[in-house]
Amino acid sequence: MAKNKKENSCEMPCRLGKVGGQAVLDGVMMKSGDRVALSVRTDEGIKSELSTFTSKRKKYKILNLPLVRGVVNMVESFQLSFKTLERSAEMAGFEEVEEPGKFERWLTEKLGNKLMGVIMAVAGVLGVALAMFLFMYLPALVTSLFDGFIKAGWAKTIIEGVVKITIFILYMVLVSFMPDIKRTFEYHGAEHKSIACYENGLELTPENAKTCSRLHPRCGTSFIFVILILSIIIFMIPIFPWENKLLRVLCKLATLPIIAGLGFEFIMYAGKHTNIITKVLSAPGLAMQKITTKEPSLEQLEVAIRSLKAALPDEFPEVAEEISANAENENATEDKTEEKTDGTEDPHEETEE
Repeated sequence: MAKNKKENSCEMPCRLGKVGGQAVLDGVMMKSGDRVALSVRTDEGIKSELSTFTSKRKKYKILNLPLVRGVVNMVESFQLSFKTLERSAEMAGFEEVEEPGKFERWLTEKLGNKLMGVIMAVAGVLGVALAMFLFMYLPALVTSLFDGFIKAGWAKTIIEGVVKITIFILYMVLVSFMPDIKRTFEYHGAEHKSIACYENGLELTPENAKTCSRLHPRCGTSFIFVILILSIIIFMIPIFPWENKLLRVLCKLATLPIIAGLGFEFIMYAGKHTNIITKVLSAPGLAMQKITTKEPSLEQLEVAIRSLKAALPDEFPEVAEEISANAENENATEDKTEEKTDGTEDPHEETEE
């Protein structure tokens, strides 16, 4: 087949926004509707799992209102993100790489299968605390250094916003040099390229996906950048006083849902419409993706494509069927192992007299 041959099942417009994804530990998660597909590269090959995640927006119509749906989407994205990251670590066998110490053994005895969940929860709390420090306290501290020179609140807000964006960029650049993060950014690029390949109507192969762009307007990186820019504009309103820093922080926290909702509406619009306005407003976020995505290998693209196909069973039924069959076989094997461990007799075995 020609390298860039287009599939006849669907033209590009009806594929826009149909599937989204996330890079995980040594793999990619893809989601289409309620269907979630997770694929991870292991020593034995690609391991995949299927699950469902139903948004509350389907149950409660009020949660689909503009702005509200953005807040709901952000919360649910965090939930799904932590869940898939935890599961990808288990699938990749990261918890088995090193011999556990006394403290790790004690935690395992006390928490059992909940250990990874607790670790992810603690990591999440620490991550929020770090974000609060980097993007709220530190920018305000730096801006306060200019109190003797600048009195206008709008000017201070611009300085504070520039400091936030600078911290965000520097943070991403620095962590991108860490081997594990660099590999995750490569899978992030694989996720984008495979989605772009699908949305452009190309045959889903690693070679075709390799030719596609690794920058995508619906990316979470773009969302964060849009949030930062919107926060600068909104925080320039006089209701956010500089005189009372505690009140200013509380006002910021109160308006975060509104900013998140506005950012979500823009990202969704930009992901489905290409015009001069969306191109200009999306440019900073797309430029940032040059840091948060790296060029993936064909093997990494293969993982992303497997997840994408599994998330779309109506178009690629053979992949979903294969994953489901493998899951059934693994469950059957585990059940037999548990029976032998528990000392349960196999009904097919003859007993000695």
